[in-house]
Amino acid sequence: MVSTVPTLDVELNGEAVHDIDAPDAFATDGPFPVVLDNAGRSTHVHLHFDDELDRVTAVDEVNHFVADEGTRHVHVSIADVDEPVRGKLKIVTGYGSNTRYVDVRIEPSDETPDEPVAVDETLSAPPERSPDPPPAQRAVNALDRLVRRGGVAGAVLGFLAVAAGVALALAVDSVVVWLAVGLALMVAFGAALLAVA
Repeated sequence: MVSTVPTLDVELNGEAVHDIDAPDAFATDGPFPVVLDNAGRSTHVHLHFDDELDRVTAVDEVNHFVADEGTRHVHVSIADVDEPVRGKLKIVTGYGSNTRYVDVRIEPSDETPDEPVAVDETLSAPPERSPDPPPAQRAVNALDRLVRRGGVAGAVLGFLAVAAGVALALAVDSVVVWLAVGLALMVAFGAALLAVA
């Protein structure tokens, strides 16, 4: 079996214009790149797997442009096979002016399939609920959430507004002012509860 991820290296325009230098044979047991390495002027390359290989391989595109002295990587996906599949990869340059064939063999992967995971019955039981923290800890947690949400300035302003309202109610001694202060206290308390929830 093939153990490493091989690369099918193809040199273009090495000896002459539209020249293709590729190995005679190539074997793999998984996805692989076809590396088109251009030694000359820009060129177009067409890749075609014959019928046998076409059933187990896939490429996003079959026509590729390779820039002047550039390199292009073409990813070839492979389906799982139970027995070796053999066929030919046809490499064409210069719009058909030059063609090269590579004998390709796809081997079954030697990776073992994932074993099913045994599930313990305790995993299906709902998690135990942790006990509620004591009131003092809840107050500290609420204050911490308020501070993390940036509510310190709001809390200080709210406290100052309530203190000013109480002072005004004491100075004026009016039922309407006391009702307004009570309403302000309820709104401030509700806002504080929403901020820490």
